Amino acid sequence: MKFTHDVIVIGGGAAGLTAAGGCALFGLDVALIEARKMGGECLNDGCVPSKALIAAAKRAAEANESERYGITLQPPKVEWKGVHKHIHDAIAAIAPHDSEERFDEMGCEVIRDWAKVTGPQSVEVGGRTLRAPRIVIATGSKAAVPPIEGIDTTPYLTNENIFDLDVLPDHLVVVGGGVIGMEMAQSFRRLGSTVTVLEPGDLMGRDDPGSVAVVRETMEAEGVRFVKGQADKVEGGVGAIKVHAAGEVIEGSHLLIATGRNPNCRGFGLEDIGVEMGRGGIVVDERRRTSVKGIYAIGDCRDGPRLTHVSGYEGSNVALEITLGVPTKVDWSALPWCTYTDPEVAQVGMTEKEAREKHGDKVAVVKETFHDNERSLAEGKDKGHIKLVLKGKKVLGASIVGKNAGELLLPISQSITGKSSTFALGSAIIAYPTRSEITKAAAFTAWEPTVFGAIPKKYAGFLASMRRRFS
Repeated sequence: MKFTHDVIVIGGGAAGLTAAGGCALFGLDVALIEARKMGGECLNDGCVPSKALIAAAKRAAEANESERYGITLQPPKVEWKGVHKHIHDAIAAIAPHDSEERFDEMGCEVIRDWAKVTGPQSVEVGGRTLRAPRIVIATGSKAAVPPIEGIDTTPYLTNENIFDLDVLPDHLVVVGGGVIGMEMAQSFRRLGSTVTVLEPGDLMGRDDPGSVAVVRETMEAEGVRFVKGQADKVEGGVGAIKVHAAGEVIEGSHLLIATGRNPNCRGFGLEDIGVEMGRGGIVVDERRRTSVKGIYAIGDCRDGPRLTHVSGYEGSNVALEITLGVPTKVDWSALPWCTYTDPEVAQVGMTEKEAREKHGDKVAVVKETFHDNERSLAEGKDKGHIKLVLKGKKVLGASIVGKNAGELLLPISQSITGKSSTFALGSAIIAYPTRSEITKAAAFTAWEPTVFGAIPKKYAGFLASMRRRFS
């Protein structure tokens, strides 16, 4: 078979861009296919706009509490047009990092169209048939919408359109108390909306309950109302929504569905060529290989954790495996994540519950509060704590709630893995987006001339030529 490329990557989000860019930097011929917006969910309707909104909301909150520092400010005046502009300015500022032009410069052939996988080594796109020994699927995920009565005829928001609102909601009803729901609930309340959160289970269920309790207490003090129950029915039109739940009717102006994500893995021809699918997405092994030889699946489209930094990590792993032939298994022992409420909730490794389920009475917990941290006291931000989960002296995990909690995960991550060299730091999984990422970037830059030097490139080229010849 005559190959057109060394590798074909389908999807221009965090996972696909990392894999495509990594392979291109090693000198491989890469086709990068993206039918929608470059940058994927994270840039366009996920991490970037949500953190920009959170930053604006935090400014309003700081103005409201300024008297405690002996400085009196005028009550904040929220102009939604200005907030909207700030959100989209942030997207525009970061977009060049993920742009078609940048990946063209790296050496990728960027194709802006829908792709269909027609075989283990072939893809149809834009009237062309591309062939490569390796195909990487990185098609992401989409908002999960539960089967609520009336949802098909009632206008609702998800993370995919809430940042395009042209007015500030008068009363935002949020269905779902996970990461997206909690971040949006607090932000819109701080900007002036009435907010009700509806959740049948535990708020932020994957996090430590003690940490979540601190956030809930804070949000309730700010005026967010929590209702425990399931949405049974929704009805109404723009500006007048009714949600039937827990024996009451909640009336609001806007409805946000924040009940998680579903993998975007169907409709690309994968089922037709035998790629195994599960409820959580494409089934992969520890090396992100699918059931079809030569095809990988990374990021949100496969069964596994859905986080931007996980997508980047998997993209790097697959790029290394394709270019240098180094088997790269994922390691979740020090997986971090952070919810950017105020205070933040951050986790790395095992929670206390997970550790006790696995190790029983061998687990010990050490807890320190920010009430005893002098910097926190001086700043008037002493709410929260850190909890270390230990087995003997070995750190299994940590749960942190407090100001900038996500920035405190990195040294704990290194304690869990036992790796602390600049090379280890450059390849660590760091929660996105945090300022701690700059330390990883610096460490990676120190190793970049070695990793992408003449000898590795030559070896990568040799492997690519062998695949073209014998695949």
